[in-house]
Amino acid sequence: MQAISTQLEKLVESIHATPHMIVYEFAGAGTQALEWLHSVGGSSRTILEATDHYAATSLVEAIGFEPKQFASSEVARALAINAYIRACNLTNASVPVAGVGCAATIATDRKKRGDHRCHVAVCTAQGVIVYALKLVKGLRNRHEEEYLVSLLILRAIAKVCSLNEPPLPLHDTEVVKEKFEQVDLLARLITGEFGLVTVWPDGRMVPGQSIPGIAILSGAFNPVHDGHRHLAHVAAKILGQEIYFELPMINADKAPIDPEETQQRMAQFVDFGPLILTGAPLFSQKIKLFPHSTFIIGVDTAERIIQTRFYNDDPAEMLAALDEIRVAGCHFLVAGRLLDDHFLTLKDLSLPHGYHELFQEIPEADFRMDVSSTTLRNRHPSK
Repeated sequence: MQAISTQLEKLVESIHATPHMIVYEFAGAGTQALEWLHSVGGSSRTILEATDHYAATSLVEAIGFEPKQFASSEVARALAINAYIRACNLTNASVPVAGVGCAATIATDRKKRGDHRCHVAVCTAQGVIVYALKLVKGLRNRHEEEYLVSLLILRAIAKVCSLNEPPLPLHDTEVVKEKFEQVDLLARLITGEFGLVTVWPDGRMVPGQSIPGIAILSGAFNPVHDGHRHLAHVAAKILGQEIYFELPMINADKAPIDPEETQQRMAQFVDFGPLILTGAPLFSQKIKLFPHSTFIIGVDTAERIIQTRFYNDDPAEMLAALDEIRVAGCHFLVAGRLLDDHFLTLKDLSLPHGYHELFQEIPEADFRMDVSSTTLRNRHPSK
């Protein structure tokens, strides 16, 4: 590998001095870029994780599909998005992060029939930018092509960090093509590209695949009312942890919430609390997104969880579902609710034998608010 020059060393020092942190995934080339980043002190302030997907099976497993061409913009983009999600999960919400992906094919110890080329992608909260470069075949040896690909990667990272980008030693016929694509997180959540999107109280949206060990109050929040707020406050005191709100964009019994309506419901949580958007209406799906977590629910929801009519009238199927919840390390914190002039609590339910520990009651003395979103909508039809 070529030693780092003084100019590149100063650039890497400047990258490490910024607050940006990255996860880097590459295939085919790009090892020199990682070596440069690690060769200058302070790389732990920049590099969260790096993975070399050298085997085709490793690359396919990482991106979730078998591409027509492994060295392509499609693959670099998928690697960058995966890296961005991973970076979000490895840091706290205040850290600016990026996912960097590289998919390349360069000179080797045998003659290649196809082009020598590289595709570098960077994913941030703003979108994905992809750089494509076709190399003049036979102009450089493998080390020289690796140097050029790695320099393009370092330029892409420098741009994310708002630093000056070093020049590329290109042949007159070589051109770096650049394409920016805005990330529509909501659309990609619906298609299953992300497991969830966390919307922080300041409006920042961060995609992810799962969040373990949290306390979740799920609902349609149409609208958010004092009952939700007070329940979250009481649950936080009981559990001793912050409460996250979950809005499933797909409902088991209704049409999906359209993006415009989702934005309106999201706006209710600005400066209030973290909201998680999911495509998981069922608890069998939620427990995979939120293992070892507590779900804060109303007693009417708890009743549905243990009713066999929701399991094809098969008690064994219902118990199997409860077993899945137990294995996932999840349980329920249950609030009472006024139903037909009777305040129903967990004590009114006939919980299956052997599963009582999955359910914890919120005492009526701690929480009782006879209000619902439906009632509020009926009072204010325009909302």
